[in-house]
Amino acid sequence: MTWDPGQYLRFDDLRARPAIDLINRIPEVEPSEVWDVGCGTGAITYSLSRRWPAAAVHGLDSSPEMLDSAREHTGIDWVLGAIEDWTPEAPVDVLFSNAALHWVDSHATLFPYLFDQVAPRGVFAVQMPRNHQEPSHRVLYDLARSERWVDQVGDLVVETPVSAPSDYHEMLDTEADGLDVWESIYQQTLRGPDAVSQWTKGSVMRPYLEALDSAADDFFAEYVADLRPHYPQQANGTTLFSFRRLFIVAHRR
Repeated sequence: MTWDPGQYLRFDDLRARPAIDLINRIPEVEPSEVWDVGCGTGAITYSLSRRWPAAAVHGLDSSPEMLDSAREHTGIDWVLGAIEDWTPEAPVDVLFSNAALHWVDSHATLFPYLFDQVAPRGVFAVQMPRNHQEPSHRVLYDLARSERWVDQVGDLVVETPVSAPSDYHEMLDTEADGLDVWESIYQQTLRGPDAVSQWTKGSVMRPYLEALDSAADDFFAEYVADLRPHYPQQANGTTLFSFRRLFIVAHRR
């Protein structure tokens, strides 16, 4: 999937806030090896390097476009690759992932596998969007399965890319020496016309727009029109957008 870093970063301050909240929940550790898997544009990886300047910090992402943007941050090892294919040379002290693992299938096997890559007394820290029951996502799914579009993008719909918090607790609890799983709902204020559509255009809509190619503009226009009643723009030009996110901080035995 081709990413557009410019579109993604239109709301970079709001997208970064959950990642910073997650970093702040990681306990005081002194890692020698830190990996950020699904690092995107690298801004959060850079924050990790600032927190642990003595550590070797690596950022992994499958998007060359995102990594081109990430390379503006020096002193970090940027690696092109898919999360599901990643195997470190040795167990890592901090394994971090922000807004990336919901793009990868089979969490029941993925999460225990990733946790196995964490060194003893290391930390696995994850944040994933869990907004798939909200209009921002439901409208997209309904449109993709509508008569006009179902043959082209209907098979891209994944109703529940992120499971319930209790499921992740069950996946990780056996091997964890301390496990914290929680959700937060961010009441975000977006600016500009059709702001929620512009938000999703930089994230959950990417595979649909890429698959449709020349028809992408028509699909997006329909989505904008269908979504607009759910997120009306206020008189001052802002739009309120509630967004649920799931967090995990797991300590390795």
